[in-house]
This record gives sequence, C-alpha cells and structure tokens, in this order.
Amino acid sequence: MSKAGHEVKNLKQVGGVVCLDFANTVNHRRAEEYEEVLRDYEDLVAWSGHTGILTKRQTEALLRGASRKPAEAKRAYTRAIELREGLYRTFSAWSRGHPVDLTALACLNAVLSTALGHLRLESRNGGFAWAWHGVEEELNLPAWIVARSAAKLLSSDRLPSVHECAGDNCGWLFLDVSRNHSRRWCDMADCGNRAKARRHNARKRGPTAANG
Repeated sequence: MSKAGHEVKNLKQVGGVVCLDFANTVNHRRAEEYEEVLRDYEDLVAWSGHTGILTKRQTEALLRGASRKPAEAKRAYTRAIELREGLYRTFSAWSRGHPVDLTALACLNAVLSTALGHLRLESRNGGFAWAWHGVEEELNLPAWIVARSAAKLLSSDRLPSVHECAGDNCGWLFLDVSRNHSRRWCDMADCGNRAKARRHNARKRGPTAANG
C-alpha cells in the first residue's frame, strides 16, 4: 500500500456526508502546494472501505478486478478524481454564494447517468430499499456511490448547511449542524485551534503586530 494508503486510514471524516468527505481527500486545498491523499486506484478503494461505503467483500472484489484490468482501474481513478474536483467546485461555490460551475455539474450528471442504471428497488424487512446490482467488480462503484450522495445533498433541504472551512488554505467542506449554525471550522481541534493560537499570539505581540 502506498504512503497515501496509510494516510487514508488516519483521514478525519468531518464532512457529515459521504460526498463532502470525498471532496476533503485533499489536504491544504487552497495552498500553493496541496497534498493529494488518493494517489491511485488502490487508495480510492482503501478510502471507500475506511468510510464504510464499501464492505470488505466489495473492496476485495474491486482490488481483484483492478489487478486484472490495470488500465481500466486507472481510468476509473481518473474519473473519480474529476468527479471529486467537480464536487468541490460545486459545493464551494454554493457555500460562498457564487454561481455554480456548469461544467462541474455536467460531470456529476454524466456519472449519475450511468450509476443510476445499476440501482434497483428490493423488498427488504417488510419494506423496500435501494440496492446496487451487477456491480461485483465494477471499478467505478466508489464514484457512483459518491455521485448519488452528492445528488441527494444538492437536491435536499440540507444544502444551505454546506460550508467551507475558514482555516487558512484548508478548503475542507462540512455540514453545519450546530445549534446556532455558527460553525466555522472543519475541526475545532485542527483549524479552529490554529486560529485561536494565532489570535492569542497576536494579542501578546500587541495591536501593531495584530494589525500588521
């Protein structure tokens, strides 16, 4: 497993919904040099297993499929990253009140047009539930699951709760479910504490330094 594969297991899930956590698989997104967490298809599958969108059996099946079809796995990885970047642009623009990038929305719709054809209603526990069919070794499955999550969020009443972290260079997205809807940070223990430390140090240096 690559170095990034180890990082996947330590990656915090602060988005509150799968599609936002997927958009957050880039560290320091707004910095001049960001850090890619998902560096290949194996990392994408590892992330999918870590977040629980794939079962252990599914992750093993996809890894077997990727080993037999490396070129197809590489294409699936590229499409997933394109989807991720489109989702970031879409949700980031929304959270800032900016127009949504229609190219990014078209990318999401292109993934959905294929993904939704593999969903079926099943009778389950006295009711009905959606289930994926014919996807045992479908290498695009992680992207399909993320795309469905994004479509549900974009069309829901939770969309106004999507915010982007106010931390310097962070760029992580999250659902603000705080009582007074005043959450500013992806994680108070990380970006929030760094902001508090900067304010504290500025006060210690005095008003001239704080305003500099």
